[in-house]
Amino acid sequence: MATGTKSIVFGGGCFWCTQAVLDMFKGVVKTTPGYAGGTTKNPTYEQVCSGTTGHAEVIKVDYDPKVVSLEKLLEIFFKAHDPTSVNQQGADVGSQYRSIILYSDAVERKTVEAYIKKIQPNYDKPIATEVKKLDAFYESEDYHKDYYKNNPFQPYCMFVIKPKIAKVKKEFGLA
Repeated sequence: MATGTKSIVFGGGCFWCTQAVLDMFKGVVKTTPGYAGGTTKNPTYEQVCSGTTGHAEVIKVDYDPKVVSLEKLLEIFFKAHDPTSVNQQGADVGSQYRSIILYSDAVERKTVEAYIKKIQPNYDKPIATEVKKLDAFYESEDYHKDYYKNNPFQPYCMFVIKPKIAKVKKEFGLA
């Protein structure tokens, strides 16, 4: 991690989607897909997909807080997925697709909890996003890294990720 950067881990369904969305924003230095929030050490994609590891598909976001605040990243994260959905985002179903934020310290925890409390009135259902301390982050296999960038014409990318990117671009006034 570069000097002066911070990191936080977000799970908002498929990590390909979350990475593609976050990569569009200034101040996001690096995004890394992986697994976190569970108990199995060094899990594989197949193990995580089985739903038995307790891990979620997540993105570790390294960011420059002088350029983008944690609050802004939270705003992006919550607008890019349905935080009221339990163990599901669209057609992706299972605990590995749950909404989760894994923080590193008490300051991040307070920021995340305060943000959720602030935005809850905007939702008809309770926000189901799990908030917990990051114990371990396991980097995904190489073929998951920059998946959308490397496979833009793959059907999942065209029919799931591309519309999500368009929605977020419109929401945040990006070209």
